[in-house]
Amino acid sequence: MINVKQLLTLPVIVTAIGCGNNAKYDSFDKYSSFDSEWTEMDYTPESTKFMLWAPTADAVKVNIYNDGVDSEPINSINLSEGDNGQWTAEITEDLKDKFYTFNVLVDGKWLGDTPGVMAKAVGVNGKRAAIINLDDTDPEGWADDKRPELKNFNDIILYEMHHRDFSMDSLSGIENRGKFLALTEEGTKNIYGQTTGIDHLKELGITHVHILPSYDYASVDETKLDTPQYNWGYDPQNYNVPDGSYSTDPYRPEVRIREFKQMVQSLHKAGIRVIMDVVYNHTFNTDDSNFQLTVPGYFYRFNDDGTFANGSGCGNETASDREMVRKYIVESVKYWVNEYHIDGFRFDLMGIHDIETMKTIRAELDKIDPTIFIYGEGWAAASPKYPYEKLAMKANTWQMPGIAAFSDEFRDSLRGSWSDDTKGAFVTEGKGYESGVMFGIVAALPHPQLKKSLMDYPASWTAQPSQMISYISCHDDHCIGDRLLITAPNADAAQRMRLLKLAETAVFTSQGVPFIFTGDELMRNKRGVKNSYNSPDSINVIDWRLKKEHNDSYEYIRELIALRKSHPAFRLGTSEKVYEHLEFINPGMKGIVAFRIKGQPDGENWKDITVILNAKDEAATVEVPEGTYRVVCYDGRINSKNGLHNVKGKSLKAAAKSATIAYMK
Repeated sequence: MINVKQLLTLPVIVTAIGCGNNAKYDSFDKYSSFDSEWTEMDYTPESTKFMLWAPTADAVKVNIYNDGVDSEPINSINLSEGDNGQWTAEITEDLKDKFYTFNVLVDGKWLGDTPGVMAKAVGVNGKRAAIINLDDTDPEGWADDKRPELKNFNDIILYEMHHRDFSMDSLSGIENRGKFLALTEEGTKNIYGQTTGIDHLKELGITHVHILPSYDYASVDETKLDTPQYNWGYDPQNYNVPDGSYSTDPYRPEVRIREFKQMVQSLHKAGIRVIMDVVYNHTFNTDDSNFQLTVPGYFYRFNDDGTFANGSGCGNETASDREMVRKYIVESVKYWVNEYHIDGFRFDLMGIHDIETMKTIRAELDKIDPTIFIYGEGWAAASPKYPYEKLAMKANTWQMPGIAAFSDEFRDSLRGSWSDDTKGAFVTEGKGYESGVMFGIVAALPHPQLKKSLMDYPASWTAQPSQMISYISCHDDHCIGDRLLITAPNADAAQRMRLLKLAETAVFTSQGVPFIFTGDELMRNKRGVKNSYNSPDSINVIDWRLKKEHNDSYEYIRELIALRKSHPAFRLGTSEKVYEHLEFINPGMKGIVAFRIKGQPDGENWKDITVILNAKDEAATVEVPEGTYRVVCYDGRINSKNGLHNVKGKSLKAAAKSATIAYMK
């Protein structure tokens, strides 16, 4: 028997395993394909149609079950081979609430039961697909659900959260703790009477919630939800179905779908859009994945020796460059937009995907709504098996209009490198990282002033400011609370709060898209755990009592968000406007980054806004044009509406380890 991996290395044309009718493929690029919508199950009360794309199959059957788990099939039907690798069957009876699996015969061997690759409803633990009427899952008023208004990507303020982190605290006042429905509850408060849950998000002022993977993932056993289990969810099983562990009943396929929609609907009513974290770069299993059990080998890249390529660090990497893999990803994201009203996507290890696929996704989503936001990690865990210049790596972001990437240069320059936990950076060390901070302030653009004056200015990779995500921490790696505990071990809580405020001021005055990790506004920590992907709730949960204990940091960040939303100077939107209006003041200063946004661009009602980020252990003075300035941020205090005090003269001061923001009256 020919191993499917050998298809890549054999020097002559070979007959692919079980390709049916003796069809011959000498490469995966020549597999049959189709252009129509990728639908594996189409239900009506009169009949249910099944389709599986399996171009290398000798035979395909579909098994019908009464239950989603632990029962024998009540029927088994052979599918007929049609054109373009599609196998089809129709059962003319009402199969609503039944379950099904496919089984594919390849080279004389039945590969095993799979719900298919495009299942849109599943039973508990996702082993069997479900036959339901999706219209029945729409909550009341779903047809009238509208995306909150968004004029420009630079108006976005991202808030990353995990369902359990955000709502599992027993003192949160939330009833549906750890569930999709937690984000539908209004009026929830902590024991001190302060808002939690969705009201906290509204109060904070963010525009987009970025939810960690919420599709059906493999690592949590949905039959044992009374047993504490935790995972971030970067282990995909069924890409087009919400995960059952976040629903109130994982055994009933319609419940997880309806409750996910209720969550989106509630957030939209609150004026908040929903970003979904998607992980198309790898699958949880390899040999037993739904992809491998359907079209062996096709969905993955391989090394020259025939082993699975592993750019994800998780055992495999998907081959987005292949026609039907690209089609699969594009149709999947479109499905989440159309069926669940998702407003954007964060692509895990986006650097594994090819540029053409990402550009195709952007083009297809533009046809639906051009305000849908796309961003991702512009890197991979290891070198993907595909040419670097064709991958959606950070360095190639400028080639992908309308797609953004995280700036690790900005993050590392503010708080310290991901590769060395013990070292701080600008906010703790006080000097030596100014170029990286300025790079982030101008959103990774090739700013002419900096390219000319700074020898160590990083290599630019954006074409427009909205292509850079500005952040200091996220779910992956230490949150900023833990990082400051490590890199500023002698600082007390008040001093660490000053450092947090300084770093977040840089993030929210950056021309990139600001991003905040859930709980950072409350100075949360994860007890020093760096990779808490499967740590218990005791490590990951947000302690909502912190809203009182660290109310100062919360109010400061809330004011920063209000400042950014009220003043278009901090979100100019185009590279040309950034070059014209954003000027750095003496960019050679040590321990200080100061800049001015000249004039009143885009209807700005403040003139000549000046920002000083002082990382030194003592106060600093920066020369500015003579005039009267209204100071709105100083020494860890901020009042974006009324300001704090006036200063006359030719200089502005910044207190130690803090920021100053002022404008000319």
